[in-house]
Amino acid sequence: MNTSLPSINDFHYQDDILQGVSRTFALTIPQLPEPLRQVIGNAYLLCRITDTIEDDSALTFAQTKQLSQMFIEVVQGTIPAEEFSQKFYPLLSDHTIPAEHDLIKNTPAVIRITHSFNTIQRKALERCIKIMGQGMADYQESESLEGLADLAALNQYCYYVAGVVGEMLTELFCDYSDEINCHKSKLMKLSVSFGQGLQMTNILKDIWDDRKRGACWLPRDIFLQHGFDLNHLQPGISDEKFQAGLVELLGIAKMHLRNALTYTNLIPPKEKGIRRFCLWAIGMAVLTLNKINSHRDFSEGSQVKISRRSVHSTILITNATANYNWLLQWLFNLTSRNLPDIQSHSE
Repeated sequence: MNTSLPSINDFHYQDDILQGVSRTFALTIPQLPEPLRQVIGNAYLLCRITDTIEDDSALTFAQTKQLSQMFIEVVQGTIPAEEFSQKFYPLLSDHTIPAEHDLIKNTPAVIRITHSFNTIQRKALERCIKIMGQGMADYQESESLEGLADLAALNQYCYYVAGVVGEMLTELFCDYSDEINCHKSKLMKLSVSFGQGLQMTNILKDIWDDRKRGACWLPRDIFLQHGFDLNHLQPGISDEKFQAGLVELLGIAKMHLRNALTYTNLIPPKEKGIRRFCLWAIGMAVLTLNKINSHRDFSEGSQVKISRRSVHSTILITNATANYNWLLQWLFNLTSRNLPDIQSHSE
């Protein structure tokens, strides 16, 4: 196996490509303390590669499954990254953005950095990519416009794509700080909920974009309880039965984001960078849910996308309040006050 160390160019590439594949993470990752920046930046790119395999509509299900498994083995160090890159790159379609084409082409640079981390970090990254890759490939097989069977299936899907990322980040935070490690069992439980809150926000925001590519991640049971069949879903729908299901999901997402704040408040106040990393994500998710809630008949994601000004405000306000748990709690209650409250769903 080729175990060559990463070069300075590999690290430059990682920093540059982050800007291309995610504006949000290109913003939040630099907030982290130096020892965490490289590993979490790298982890994000590994997740993005896994996501690209799942999202490229030109791939057959068999190809998706094979490439997902191959990439798991690349991260584990049993298959050369060059072999994966050479196999996957020519299969990419125009549906995949240019920055992701570039990322797949340069997978070996990313993997050289992955393999330079300590044992705990590598194990955390390997576990995350294995669970995510296998889980997403399984869900792709049942992808349809009918939606997921029920809330339990949605919870499981959110775990595969986001909850497991929360667990990985927690492992990395605990490896970085003994003080954070003292709260590990509480943080681990809350991290899955944190991930679900962010993922549910994305699912609700992307309802119509997902439908265009033949997917629906909404749970059928919640809508059927309100008398609505997801097969009849159309952009801009103003059906009260559909909106009643949407309200319930907004409430569940809010509950998970409240858990995300509890998670953040367990991080020592002196770790301002980690707190900012968490708070910016929570703040932007709450603002997005507010936009969906006040525009429940939206017909495309751009209508509920938060403005750059809102992003800037979130950054300024959370930076000013990051040290004070009580103030953050007050701020969360204030900004989420118009969102529905759902008490009956836990996990």
